[in-house]
Amino acid sequence: MEVIKYLIDLFLHLDVHLNDIIIQYGTLTYVILFVVIFCETGLVFTPFLPGDSLIFAAATFAAKGTFNVNYLFLILLAAAVLGDTANYWIGHLIGPKIFQKENVRFLKKEYLERTHKFYEKYGGKTIIFARFIPIIRTFAPFVAGIGSMTYSKFIVYNIAGAAAWVAIFVYGGFYFGNISFIKHNFSLVIIAIIFISILPGIIGYLKQRGK
Repeated sequence: MEVIKYLIDLFLHLDVHLNDIIIQYGTLTYVILFVVIFCETGLVFTPFLPGDSLIFAAATFAAKGTFNVNYLFLILLAAAVLGDTANYWIGHLIGPKIFQKENVRFLKKEYLERTHKFYEKYGGKTIIFARFIPIIRTFAPFVAGIGSMTYSKFIVYNIAGAAAWVAIFVYGGFYFGNISFIKHNFSLVIIAIIFISILPGIIGYLKQRGK
């Protein structure tokens, strides 16, 4: 329960927590931001870390001169690309081993083959669109690795999706984050960002239930 309370507080008061980190660590905050975004995109057991909202919050500090906005963009872009890349290779290396195990009811080799075919055909769009959906963006590259999506194709869409994702939230936060309304309603803005991010998943789920 305490962990849940902490995570909720972390998400809703990112500006406060980030300000404390900046005061304590200064320039090293770039490294902390890199690590968080890398883990959020690169490790399947940390999808709960802040992604969109953290980037937006950091960009509002860049607008105040705390960070160089272009350095921030490049550092977070590198974190996002490397995170997805690590996730892909983790899936690629351990996925086939899992599917080769016998007596695993829900993990059959034919599922792996279907996954591969799906990612070869639709994987590019999936990798790009998944960037904008929390949790899904953490699992998409992992599943692409399990399905052995051609790496040369994966890396192109990985970079394209990461560039679009990071640019929107970095420069969006930089240019709009310090508007008076947003500054005084930052928690509501973060909630809105999170809601908009998960909205495609909600719509997809409702459509599926409707069928």
